[in-house]
Amino acid sequence: MKIRFARRLVIVVLFLGLGFSAHSQSGLFDSKEPLVIELEFSIKQLRAETNDSTFIDSQMIFESESGQKDTVDVEIRTRGNFRLENCFYPPMRVKMKKKQAENTLFQGNRNLKLVLPCSKSKTAGNYIGREYLAYQLYEDVADFSFHTRLLRVTLTDTDDKKGEKVELLGFFIEDDDEVAERFGGKILDNKRIVPTLMEDSSTVRHDFFQLMIGNTDWSGLFQHNEKVLMLDEKTIVPLPYDFDMTGLVNPPYGQVNNNIGIEKVTDRLYRGFCRDPQLMQTIRNEILAKEEQVFQTVEESSAFFSESDEKACRLYLEEFFDILKSDRSFDKNILMACRSASAAQSF
Repeated sequence: MKIRFARRLVIVVLFLGLGFSAHSQSGLFDSKEPLVIELEFSIKQLRAETNDSTFIDSQMIFESESGQKDTVDVEIRTRGNFRLENCFYPPMRVKMKKKQAENTLFQGNRNLKLVLPCSKSKTAGNYIGREYLAYQLYEDVADFSFHTRLLRVTLTDTDDKKGEKVELLGFFIEDDDEVAERFGGKILDNKRIVPTLMEDSSTVRHDFFQLMIGNTDWSGLFQHNEKVLMLDEKTIVPLPYDFDMTGLVNPPYGQVNNNIGIEKVTDRLYRGFCRDPQLMQTIRNEILAKEEQVFQTVEESSAFFSESDEKACRLYLEEFFDILKSDRSFDKNILMACRSASAAQSF
């Protein structure tokens, strides 16, 4: 009897131990708490010597949930267009080798987009916080989205003769291939997919969301600030990213296309294509039902921007929900503003 009891006790201990271990090894995107990282490299070298296929070598120090620090070798390059040309801190891609990422929270996420503030201004981090909020809001309303992880970044620019470290807010964005694998699909790169051929419900949710955050800087057809995810032969859905040029974020460098009839990024314009009105009414009600969750997400993210920024975000989102709540405004700003199928080839 004592031997049998001892065996059972060992099994229980092993089971609990394995369960605790599995639970404690959380992934990169399993936490909403900012990840603390340190980077050191030359911004001038990054700009001058990297491109879509060329990286510079560096190291990244990161802090685990237990507070311990670890170091991984990384490769960094620039990416993007507008912010690359107009910002002091260019948008980047960070890669690490499989062996480096093994048994760390980066396992399974070795290729990441890194977003930092545009300028060196003391208030620049507020816009990063607001852009991060936009990604969180899209997860609230959509079924298919990129994961993000907020960062507290200590950056040393080796071009600085004083060697001063700067503290920045930033975030990682999940890699295209990783999000595709997570949903069991495939990213269709460099292919023009007419938006009206995409799955109806997911596309309308996407279009409503873009109106919610005041974004006109996207195109499904030309995959501008959009990826296209094929789930199966008949199902294709949009995956938006880069939400900085929006009314919700409203950065100092914000600008809009002069050909679409609005003057500033805070002006809303529905850029989605017309779908079955009944479906659009259904998505309208679906998003209205998530209003409380949307503002809860604003509250949860408000620690990462100023109190005045939080107020501005709330007011801007309230204006969107006012459109949905009013039949007249809904008809005017969405049902009558949607683009016809004949406009599907335009930007």
